[in-house]
Amino acid sequence: MANSVKVLISGESDDLVGRELLEQLGSVEVVEYDPNADRLSDEQRAAEILIPPYRGSHRPIPLLAQLAQLQMVQLLSAGADEWAGDVPASITLATARGAHAGPVSEWVLSAILAQLRQWPTLVRFQDQHTWAHRRYHADTLAGKRALIVGAGAIGTAVARRLEAFDASSTLVASKARPGMHGPDELPNLIPGHALVVITAPLTEATTKLIDSRFLGAMDDGALLVNVGRGKIVDTDALVSEVQSGRIRAALDVTDPEPLPAEHPLWECPGVIISPHSARTVPGTNSLCYQVAAEQISAFVKGATPTNLVSERRR
Repeated sequence: MANSVKVLISGESDDLVGRELLEQLGSVEVVEYDPNADRLSDEQRAAEILIPPYRGSHRPIPLLAQLAQLQMVQLLSAGADEWAGDVPASITLATARGAHAGPVSEWVLSAILAQLRQWPTLVRFQDQHTWAHRRYHADTLAGKRALIVGAGAIGTAVARRLEAFDASSTLVASKARPGMHGPDELPNLIPGHALVVITAPLTEATTKLIDSRFLGAMDDGALLVNVGRGKIVDTDALVSEVQSGRIRAALDVTDPEPLPAEHPLWECPGVIISPHSARTVPGTNSLCYQVAAEQISAFVKGATPTNLVSERRR
């Protein structure tokens, strides 16, 4: 590969830290671009590596057709579902897997504790200036069992955080391996877990994996937490279950997304929703670009990026 490789990087404020990191590599030429632009300049079109922006990463997809020299797309997300169907198989596609584990696992723990300790209910009582002693039912995380569907960096980080609260985890990976179950075992694993945490990527195999049968097999009073992708859960089936009050949910992702103002999920009892923002804390963009710089450095040296996306959704 050439000694100097052109890398397109967004000029938006969240992406400035990436420019600083990439310029330290010494083997790349960093070229800024506007993710909202319709046309690229001659210099930009000569780029061999494209990095979508930290926010709204799907925006530059229409620019792919203008990048005749493109050899790699380096994402800043943990998943690749937004891009996998548009990036030709001849072009290397890599993610920032691992960068989001800390912030997202922290969100999962906060959501679980908020639901178990009834913070949504307490805030509503506070809004009413009501001293609600013994008027609500809190629960403890200690002794709970969590079924974590998705045993990557985020899922394993969730398991470590839960262990600190004396909760145990059952991990389900895309393939069975020591200490982790395979997807074919999932139906028999659901009962007996008070918590079900979705951290899996969106693939053909995981689309609507959490359907009416899955939800129906969850224990009464169980909590579903989704930080994977909204389309992993059958929304209609979830609405039916939570409206009955049988289970609860904490969702950072939904289907559809953004969730329309009139959608019934907003009004469902026992549901808390955040706007796909589990990773959004100070410093996450820097973590993403650190991983991206490692992946790009490996690619430029002729090695295979560790976060290579091998399976593409079509």
